[in-house]
Amino acid sequence: MDLRDEQPTQHEIGNRTFLVADVDPLDVDGVRTVSVGSGLFLLGFLALLPFYGSLQENGRTWWLWMCLTGFALGLFGVEYCRRRRRARDRMREDGV
Repeated sequence: MDLRDEQPTQHEIGNRTFLVADVDPLDVDGVRTVSVGSGLFLLGFLALLPFYGSLQENGRTWWLWMCLTGFALGLFGVEYCRRRRRARDRMREDGV
């Protein structure tokens, strides 16, 4: 089925009818999502840093390092999403 084909406006499942909204899809490239996630990992790292001694006593220093690793991997993810967005924009400009 090609996406340009006529799409159904309602689905009947059992004795219920569900209407499909006529909404254009969002153009999501993931940059904002990955950036927010990376920022939250950094915030978690900074929030846990003052409690390093307590985390060490309870054997939970891995929480701190998990946040730092999530932030570092998120930076790679942001760069990947930016490159993907640029490549998609180039393809759109070239008419592919």
